[in-house]
Amino acid sequence: MLIFIPREIHPGETRVPIVPDTVQRLVDKGVTIEVESCVGLPAGHCDNAYEKAGAQVVTGRTDALARADMVLRLRKPPEGEVRLMQRGAVHISFLDPFHDAGLIHAMADAGVTGISMEMIPRTTLAQKMDALSSQANLAGYVAVILAAERLDKILPMMMTPAGTIAPSRVFVIGAGVAGLQAIATARRLGARVEAFDTRPAVEEQVTSLGARFVKADLGETGETEGGYARELTPEQQEKQREAMAKVCAQADVVITTAQVFGKKAPLIITDAMVQSMRPGSVIVDLAVDSGGNTEGVVEDEEIVRHGVTIIGRTNLPGLVPVHASQMYSANVGNLVEAYWDSEAGRFAVDLEDEILAGCVVVHDGAVVNDSIQECCASV
Repeated sequence: MLIFIPREIHPGETRVPIVPDTVQRLVDKGVTIEVESCVGLPAGHCDNAYEKAGAQVVTGRTDALARADMVLRLRKPPEGEVRLMQRGAVHISFLDPFHDAGLIHAMADAGVTGISMEMIPRTTLAQKMDALSSQANLAGYVAVILAAERLDKILPMMMTPAGTIAPSRVFVIGAGVAGLQAIATARRLGARVEAFDTRPAVEEQVTSLGARFVKADLGETGETEGGYARELTPEQQEKQREAMAKVCAQADVVITTAQVFGKKAPLIITDAMVQSMRPGSVIVDLAVDSGGNTEGVVEDEEIVRHGVTIIGRTNLPGLVPVHASQMYSANVGNLVEAYWDSEAGRFAVDLEDEILAGCVVVHDGAVVNDSIQECCASV
């Protein structure tokens, strides 16, 4: 079986889909791997490192796509490149399946099996393959570092001969993977941290990291079977904003991470709430690529409104590409290894398997994931 790893071509992408260590692991299992020349340069890996790991470095991207049995990427592919692949080939990457029905249909038409890394189930068994969580973890860390750089104050308390400096206040909205890492990072830097989540069950995790959990009576909320927060009703969203307003007004940094899987992010920070914040404060919106939690946030831009800096960077893990690539590469490598049939020398697609049933979106010319079928049917 031949696996091809093309160079990432998405504008501004600094992460790479596979690193030499993962190549070595797969080659040791008998996999033949070709990588496009310069595939690893953005993360500091030269072609020679891939050759030493057992891969063949190639320059003919079109030909390599056409002969590959499997293609591994980070970003979703252009539809034109999907059509170059042979029928029955397997494609693994982030696919943005809820928002790009055209790509999903193109994969079905080409007879390509499409595995979406966003759809890896959030279960204990699938943890080592969960790229969405690994990248969110880094995003939470980077969000705090970015906010600390833009803030006009220091984060920790300092007792000096010139007097005592009070710690800055950081408010994290959403205590999922990114939010918990943001809390932990802000606490390590000495900030006073408060956090909110619609799921009361995460209060213990928040307080264990040294933050104060902000409570609001929203009625029945909870989470989905996949571990994601459930979408709130309009009435619940209004109650949430009311609970947030006072805390935001006192915060120096607000980090929003609230997303509903597969849907538009809820609006949490209104313009009035931004106006109530101290000039010089910072908001980092981690949900900007799904619509944003902050009114007026601009994708991939930093704007100042009412004296408050609002950061809408979409690819925060891309600011730490070495570790982001290392983690994504490990996730993809673990997925391939888990379903590698050594006797047959191929990747075995078993739709009865719990993990594959969740992340295989297209197989045998059809959309096989129920939730994606609904999205594609409406297009």
